[in-house]
Amino acid sequence: MILVRLIMGLKGTGKTKLLVDLVRKAVDEEHGDVICIEKDKNLTYDIPYQARLVHASQYGISSIDLMGGFISGLAAGNFDITHVFIDNLFKIIGEVPESTLAKFLAWLERFGESESITFTVTVSADAANFGEGVTKYLYQA
Repeated sequence: MILVRLIMGLKGTGKTKLLVDLVRKAVDEEHGDVICIEKDKNLTYDIPYQARLVHASQYGISSIDLMGGFISGLAAGNFDITHVFIDNLFKIIGEVPESTLAKFLAWLERFGESESITFTVTVSADAANFGEGVTKYLYQA
């Protein structure tokens, strides 16, 4: 089972639209709580009301470590989460080196396995500029 899906592409390539479609599908098909984390309130009218939309700017999430802690807290407070979507990770926390992104994705995979949570993350970047540590998570539609 794939626990981490990474959607990468340059700005304007349809990442957020794909993410919204995947959130809708998760809400329809999964038997648990679906969370969508975004920087601001851009997706308020796009995400189905059944999904919990979290605005990262309200919680001061500004680094990979804070994002990991926030996700851990969400899981600690809600054992019914089946899927967490993160829209535009770099917009939320700022760009990070490839090694940091790879470690975060690997952590998501381990955490998802232990908590039975699937993660879908969008990143505005060209996948061709990243190595296997990141690209192995690329989502194949």
